[in-house]
This record gives sequence, structure tokens and C-alpha cells, in this order.
Amino acid sequence: MFAVIKTGGKQYCVSEGETLNVEKISGEPGAEVNFDVLLVADHEGKEVSVGTLKLNRVATAKILEHGKGEKVNVIKFKSKVRYKRNVGHRQPFTKVQITKI
Repeated sequence: MFAVIKTGGKQYCVSEGETLNVEKISGEPGAEVNFDVLLVADHEGKEVSVGTLKLNRVATAKILEHGKGEKVNVIKFKSKVRYKRNVGHRQPFTKVQITKI
């Protein structure tokens, strides 16, 4: 069985036992988090249920760790005016493991 969940403005296709990095969620490592389920289906695709009102289900996940992603450099440059800026950014994330759908 797999499900589509929504968190941090993004949608993820997950199944039980899977780990994934999502946008940062408040909570300590080891805590449980619930996500809204948009779609539930079996792996063969024979039974598919769509819609948050129709499903009324949640996916439970366990927070494993918090971290920062890869560094992204943002460079601004204008020729002939001696203007140059270099800014780095690392997006925070939370690693979660789906325990129950």
C-alpha cells in the first residue's frame, strides 16, 4: 500500500517503512507526526481512494533527525560597475520515517 501525503507545500508518494527528507517540522527526534493523506492505493492499482474528506486518514511518521541540505551559492554580478555579491544558503530539513498509513 502507498499513499500521497502533503507537507511543507509539497506532495510525497510514500509507503510504510520509507524514510524521506521533508521541509523542517517542529518537534524533537523520536516524536510522532501526522500528515494529511490525499490518496491511498494498493501496489497493483486496483483499489484507489482519493480526497481528504472521503479518506479521513492520516499517515503517522517518526522524526529521526534535523539537518541542513547542500549549500546553494547565489551570485549577483553586474559588469562595468564593480558590483558583485556572493551569498550561500542551506535549506533546513527534517528526516522522517513513515510508520503507519
